[in-house]
Order: sequence, then structure tokens, then C-alpha cells
Amino acid sequence: MKPQNYFIIFGLLILLFASSGCDPSIKPARGAEDEIYVVADSIEFEELRTSLETTFEKLIYTPQPEKLFTLKRISVNEIEKYKNRKNVIIIAPLNSSSTVSQFIKAVIDSVARAKLREENGFQIKKYDLWARNQLVMVLTSQDTQQLEFNILQHKDDLLYAFQKISDSRLYSSLYSSKYEQENVEGMLLKDYGWIIYVQADFKLALNKPEDNFAWFRRSPNSDMERWIFVHWIDNASPALLQPDSIKAIRNKLTQKHYRTSDDSSYVVIAQDYYTTSEVNFNGKYAIFTQGLWELNIKGMGGPFINYTFYDEKSKRLYMLDGSVFAPKYYKRNLIQQMDVTLQSFMTESELSADKKEDLLEAAED
Repeated sequence: MKPQNYFIIFGLLILLFASSGCDPSIKPARGAEDEIYVVADSIEFEELRTSLETTFEKLIYTPQPEKLFTLKRISVNEIEKYKNRKNVIIIAPLNSSSTVSQFIKAVIDSVARAKLREENGFQIKKYDLWARNQLVMVLTSQDTQQLEFNILQHKDDLLYAFQKISDSRLYSSLYSSKYEQENVEGMLLKDYGWIIYVQADFKLALNKPEDNFAWFRRSPNSDMERWIFVHWIDNASPALLQPDSIKAIRNKLTQKHYRTSDDSSYVVIAQDYYTTSEVNFNGKYAIFTQGLWELNIKGMGGPFINYTFYDEKSKRLYMLDGSVFAPKYYKRNLIQQMDVTLQSFMTESELSADKKEDLLEAAED
């Protein structure tokens, strides 16, 4: 890069970073949800590659291994070309003489010293910096070794930041009042005391009040099916909120309701790649389960995710579950759509009075 061009872009970056990033006129961020552009010196990137890939290129199995995010390194002189992307990381150690390090030191000196102190001298997150619904994250430490240590120590939080904004963007693109089945949501609210966002192309395939079970399907009998079920247990014990019970409840439900058309086989949880973790589901403690489903006679399968939580107000145990069957397709984004849809679930007590009124009116139409 010519010296004069370097200083122009360098000064522009500092000016942009010093701005609030809240200009309502900026255009939406572009690019794939699962790509993170990493602004880094080529040698420093190679030194930090393992820690970055461990953190952001986490594998999920669908059953094929797929990455949550894919890292794409760019040089600092390419920022102007890629600054409108959804996910951006700017990374360098402070003791380096690289261009990226010089940029970060200039930013720290001008606007971000206090912020770095708040984040233990490691990270700055800027939202809507160069594009709307964008996350730009600066990662830095005194030297490469410390930076690598910090990345690995905070890997869950770093990954979550990009997952959270990705989910927010996806929800904005999925949600549309024009294609929302408010009449179905109103019926669920009236009869069961909860709602979940029901897109126009989802059908209520099974409604079993005697089993406290509702099943929604999209594109049945196609090569890209999606299934969602909601199940609840009244007067439940919070002791049920543990992995073994959740697995047993799900298998019992799918054995009864997820059966082949000839009733000869049914869905069970596969043994491989089954994981559970404790999460915050819209302010509630929940067990998050992720794994693979398969037929008990094998032959077909796919990924599923599951949130199970206990609701104190209603004394109910809720199980929310999303599955994908798309053998010919990349499924990472499909399972994320299921996740975002499940997170739209709300109990009656969480709805505003106006929303409740609108939905109940829709149920009567």
C-alpha cells in the first residue's frame, strides 16, 4: 500500500471507531451469517489461528460436521472493502509493529483505554459501527502469548457474542406480522396459556391436549422438513429438570408422536454427539440439549435442539424442541432458524395486555 493511502485509511478507521456507530441512516450489514472476517497481520494470524479456530469454528454434527462460523482473514488495507460485513474481528498484540497493532494502539490512545480496562485489557465490542446490526470486535493483549491465553479463557463469551447478534438478525428476517399466523397463536394462548411464533408455512400437524403436546411441521414429505413441538407437564417437580429425565421424556414423546406413516418405526435420540448444557432461556434457568435424532430402525436422521425449563408461575415444566430433516443440504443455518423460533416462546404472564388482546381477537376470527 502506498504511504499516503495507508494514512488516509488509518485516519478514517480511527475516526470511525471514535464515532458512536448509531447513525440510523447506515445500511444493513451484508454477508453470510456464519462468516467472520478477521483483520490481522498474516504472520500474527497464523500464530493465533489455533485459538481462534477453537473458539469460533466450533463443530456441530448434523450428522456431518459443520462449523458454527468460518474465519476469513483479510489485511488491514482491505477494511474499506469488507467493513460492511456482519461479523468482524480486528486482532493483534500490542507489542507488535504490525499495521493492525499500530491501528489498535492508536484507537486505545484516542478513545478506548477505559473500555479496555473494563474488559480486562482484552476486548472491545462495537455494534452498528460501519453497518446496521453489525458486530466489530477488537481483541488485543500485551503480547501474542497473553492474547492467545485470553482468547481461550473467554472463548465461550466471545462465541456467544457473535451467536447472539446473529440470532437477533435472523429473528428480524424471519419475523413478519404479514406472515404470522396470529389465529393459531391466539388459539394456543386461549387453550394452553403460551405462544410461539408460527410462520405462515408451518402447519399445526398434531394438537393433543390430552398429552399436553403441540407439533408444528414445515414442508412435510419433502427433502427439507422442519419440526417443532411444545410439551408441558402441569404441577411438575423441578427435580425433572436434569439431563436423564429430559432424554427419557423426549424419547417417550417421539416414540408416540414422531412415527413413520406406516406406524412401523419412530424417532429416538441417537447415541452420538449428544450434549447438554445449562443456559439462560429468556431469563429462566434451562437445560439446552443438542444432538441427533434417528429412527429406531436407523435409515434416516438429522439434528435437533431442545430447551427444557421450569416455570415458577405456572408450576409447569416446558419442553421446546426443534428438528431438521434435510439430507441434501447444509443444515447449520436451518437448525439456527429452529433455535431462533424456539426462543420466541412466551407464557401468558410474559405477554403485554395489548398483545394478549390482539391474539385472542385473532383466535375468534
